[in-house]
Amino acid sequence: MYVGTLSFDLLLGDVRSLKEKRSVVRPIVAEIRRAYAVSVAETGNQDLYRRAEIGLAVVSGDTEHLTDVLDRCERMIAGRPEVELLSVRRRLHSDEDD
Repeated sequence: MYVGTLSFDLLLGDVRSLKEKRSVVRPIVAEIRRAYAVSVAETGNQDLYRRAEIGLAVVSGDTEHLTDVLDRCERMIAGRPEVELLSVRRRLHSDEDD
């Protein structure tokens, strides 16, 4: 079993309130969840209205499939015009890790 995680640090465009931030972040989270059947949530910077951290996790029995899903999710977020992708942290874990 393999688990892959991604953590995205995002700078949001013309956002002036936490309510506007939610209107940008929620559709991104929903689209990734729907398109790739991954666990995804806003995981940090919840009190900052121009920054967002989105984390996601994927479980697979195959590293190639895992890498493919992570790559697709990263491309999807990087291609969103309303956010600037500042950084991505990727981690792969196996059940043999201690």
